[in-house]
Amino acid sequence: MSDDERRAVGEKYFEAVYGGVVPMPPRNLHDDFLDILLKQLFGEVWSRPAMSIRDRRLVVIGMLAALGESDAFDIQIQTALKHAELTREQINEIVLLLPHYIGYPRASRLRGVLQKSVGNLSPPAEIAG
Repeated sequence: MSDDERRAVGEKYFEAVYGGVVPMPPRNLHDDFLDILLKQLFGEVWSRPAMSIRDRRLVVIGMLAALGESDAFDIQIQTALKHAELTREQINEIVLLLPHYIGYPRASRLRGVLQKSVGNLSPPAEIAG
């Protein structure tokens, strides 16, 4: 595949992965970094047929959570909701699972980010009394 073809595939997959949430930078801002990102990450990795975009997104969500990258984590969650790849109930399950693997302080911070961007994910639990 030529560089131009890889870039075209990369732009297509960038839009499929982030469309409606993260816009493609305008052409006049394209540089070597973006060129490599589009051709390699999106044109060669996200486009591979063995995993769906949703499956790859779940892996990325887990990695971003473990790294504590709250802005990128929020973007992935927002995009998953917008593209109907995950439901609010599934996102709530991710939030419930995270603290057991990444710790409560980090998971609490990510939960706070999500509450600001998507609102409460689950109704409050009833306290037995």
